[in-house]
Amino acid sequence: LKTLIRARDQYKRELPVRWVTASGKMGADILEESGFSHHEYEVVYHCPDITTKEDTQKACKEFQKRNVELIVFCGGDGTARDIYEVVNAHIPVVGIPSGVKMHSGVFGVNPESVAEVVLAFAEGKLHTSEVEIMDLDEELYRKGEWNIKLHGIAVTPFEDTYIQSAKTIIRGPSEEELKKEIADYIIEEMESNTLYILGSGSTLKTIGESLHIDKTLLGIDAVFNKKLVAKDANEKDLLALLDQYEDVQLIVSPIGAQGFILGRGNLQLSPEVIKRVGLDNITVVATPAKLQHINALRVDTQDRELDEAFAKRRYIRVIVGYHTMAVRNIEVHVQP
Repeated sequence: LKTLIRARDQYKRELPVRWVTASGKMGADILEESGFSHHEYEVVYHCPDITTKEDTQKACKEFQKRNVELIVFCGGDGTARDIYEVVNAHIPVVGIPSGVKMHSGVFGVNPESVAEVVLAFAEGKLHTSEVEIMDLDEELYRKGEWNIKLHGIAVTPFEDTYIQSAKTIIRGPSEEELKKEIADYIIEEMESNTLYILGSGSTLKTIGESLHIDKTLLGIDAVFNKKLVAKDANEKDLLALLDQYEDVQLIVSPIGAQGFILGRGNLQLSPEVIKRVGLDNITVVATPAKLQHINALRVDTQDRELDEAFAKRRYIRVIVGYHTMAVRNIEVHVQP
């Protein structure tokens, strides 16, 4: 917020932002302490001294009623999930990183970067991109198990990808167009009599739509000869399919802000499933916007042998458009 105030003073004009907030420590106090005047914000939800998840969600419902264009929050994955349960993908969300767990894709790198995103979005310079809402299973975590679950797909502001040539700047295809390009390429390359296991996420959902099948957004599905043969499959279902089909391909997309492709958020793809598919038969797909802030694709299968096999690969190819590829490093968490 102080960064936004500095921007306002630097440009010697009012920011194109009208804040809608909750009372007290849920928003109004912070805005006032940061230097915003009363005419720059409106309190639409009055919270108690001790706040809970319900207060966050009640505030978000009030934001919805007033057709806010962006929700800015401070917290971690739990708060992101609470907000998502109310607004889904209807309102863009951006998080100021401050929680213990931040695996979701809505968080900025730091508070200053969030301020820049808010300012650019308010000025109409940014569009939105779909990102995953992730959260750690607290009960399993207390038992020593690391289980991150994919809860849904939200939208957040992102910087457009531009291709610069000389003095001309040409805006590239939109996010949805690129997903369709990826889908077209994947389908074009599909081989007959081969089982394709499709991971979770909106890019894989687009592949399903292009195949005219009812692909789940958050689950794992399977296609044979371009027909759906398994929907929202669990590990047992996948192992049964691997017994039935000889030729198999697995297509996945990075999950969460850390860019996990296996081991987090898709536990149906167990070490046994991955080993039987084979590392050579795994394809990664992602839009350029999604890869923009992912330096490496991460693997944490909880299987030492398998993780080490990925580590030896060092790099993996990512399909980012029609006949368009990128390369990312592979990072693994090797068990001691």
